[in-house]
Order: sequence, then structure tokens, then C-alpha cells
Amino acid sequence: MSAATTYPGPAAPSPADVPTALAAHRRRLRRRTTAVVAALCVVVVGLFATMLTVGSYQLPLADVVASVLHVGDDPSVDFVVQGIRLPVALAALGVGLALGLSGVVFQTLLANPLASPDFVGVSSGASLFAAGAIIVVSLNGIATSVAALVGALVSGLLVYALAWRGGVTGYRFILIGIGISQFMLSITAYLVARADIHDAREAMTWIIGSVGMADPGTLQALFAVLLLSVPLLVLLARPLRGLQLGDDSAAALGVRVEAARWGLMTLAIVLVAFATAAAGPIMFVALVAGPLAHRLLGSAPGALLASALVGAALVMMAELVAAHLLPTALPTGVVTGAVGAPYLLWLLVSANRGGRGG
Repeated sequence: MSAATTYPGPAAPSPADVPTALAAHRRRLRRRTTAVVAALCVVVVGLFATMLTVGSYQLPLADVVASVLHVGDDPSVDFVVQGIRLPVALAALGVGLALGLSGVVFQTLLANPLASPDFVGVSSGASLFAAGAIIVVSLNGIATSVAALVGALVSGLLVYALAWRGGVTGYRFILIGIGISQFMLSITAYLVARADIHDAREAMTWIIGSVGMADPGTLQALFAVLLLSVPLLVLLARPLRGLQLGDDSAAALGVRVEAARWGLMTLAIVLVAFATAAAGPIMFVALVAGPLAHRLLGSAPGALLASALVGAALVMMAELVAAHLLPTALPTGVVTGAVGAPYLLWLLVSANRGGRGG
């Protein structure tokens, strides 16, 4: 009997070749990150410019740029750009950046794609306090935004405190967050049902969420928080990557697990609180931005920046659709809800098919 024929397989890399291969792989990942982030920046800038030029009063881009730079000589253009469109575009940009960042931090820390501030009490806390300010105390404007900010912070930190048992696990945090969220939503519904028609309508408009109602004061506060939070998140990016590997692996890498989780979670709650205070609870952006960014990046780094840019693009596109592409202008949250709800259903179905459903 003849011996079986053998075929040479691919030669194993020599130990000397491994560092070279790793360096080449890192370069490929960096190039992908650079390409994705650059493309997202172009999309965000294009959407921002579109928000300033389109509308019932069409404006050339050159006139818009001149008005933004305060070198234009047409008062009507300055009124439309600086008084109407620029605040809305800035609100969409800031809210989207904050929601994208907070969403990816929640999902990474809790290792669950459903770990979004939309479902764990932060947004519902803001809605409850804002509705209470409008209906019970008869506040409006900046006072409502301040109440929403307090509500988001209180509810987010309450969920974290209740989920603490010598540490925080994603499963417990999400379950407690859903329970707190439903409790607060039920109180909000009671307040709206008992309110007079004017207050109920104002409260519902705020609860749906729209970048068009952002106040200059809350916008300034939101961008100030972004300027402070982004460097802190960059500093905490290494612990965040370590926590993706699990608590034990992160601790072995020198990460102070609970301190890092507390700092990152607090930053995420603060970001979504200020975003919600500015424009109301724009639903599903925080849920969707992170997974979309991960699909674009693959295994490449840069999830924080990419998620922030995806969030900004989503809010801008939603506002353009809500304001200009529908027969009647609608709040931004209506469009994000219409897009995000099918994504949530798909996510749940995929989890069940993959054996992760309950």
C-alpha cells in the first residue's frame, strides 16, 4: 500500500516575522480608523451646511458662510441663519455628539447592546422632572431644561446606586434601570393625563424631543460639558478597552475596575443629561450610534469618536427629514423613534436567534 500523499501547508511565520506582521496589522487598523473618521467628518460637515442652506427660504452657501462669520451685509440673511437655522444646527450637532458618546460608553461598560440611556432610567427621569416643572410648577424655557437636567442626573445615579452590590454588573443595572424607567414613565403619564390641555400639549412636545426647542443657555452648557468630557473620555479610553475584556482581565491589566466604571458611567450620565436638557429625550440615537460605528470600524480602534460622529449625523438627518421632507413639520424625536424602533425589534430577534434571548 502506497503511503498517503502529503502536501506542504503554509509555512508558519518565524518569531522574527511576528513583530513585523503585528506592526503591519496595526497600520491597517489605523488607516481604517482614519478613513472612517474622515468620511464621517465630511458627512457631518455636509449635513451641517445643508441645515443652514435649505428651507422655505433657500440660501446660497456663500451667503451662509458670510453670515456665520459676521461679514455679511444682508440683515434678512443674518436673521434666518443666525436667528433660526444656526441654533438648530448647533443643537443637532451637540445633542448627537453627546448621545453617541454616552451610548457607546453604556454599551461597552455593560456589555449589552440594549444598554442605552433610553431604557435605563436616564431619559425617563428627565421627562418626569420636565413634565412636573411644566404641569405642577408652571415653569417653562430654561427652567424646564434645568429640571430635566436634575431629573436625568438623579435617575441615572439612583439606578447606579441600586445596582451596586460590591460592584455593578450589566444585567442587574439594565433590569433595575428598566424598572426605574417604567416607574417614572407611569408618573409622567399620570401628570399629563391630569393636566389641562395647554400644559399637557407643552409637556408632550418636550417629552417627544426636538432640537428646535433648544435654549441658547442650555446649548452653551452642553458644549461646555462636551469640551470637558471628551478629553476625560480620551484619558479613560484605555480602561474602557480593558473593561471590554471582562473585569478579571481588566484588573490583570492594572485597571481599577470599579473606579474606572464609576468615572465612565458618571461621564455618560452627565452627557445624556445635558443633551436631554437641551432638546428633550431624542430616543434611539444612543442605542444605534455605537453599533453603527462598530460596523464601520470593524476591529479598528476609534469607537468613541466614530460613535459621536454617527450620533451627530443621525440627529441632523432626523431633523432634516422632520423639518423639510414630511408634509407637516414634526419634532426630531418622532423621526428617530420611527427609525430606532425597527432596529430595536431586529436587535431582539437577532439575540433570540443567537440563543441570547430570554
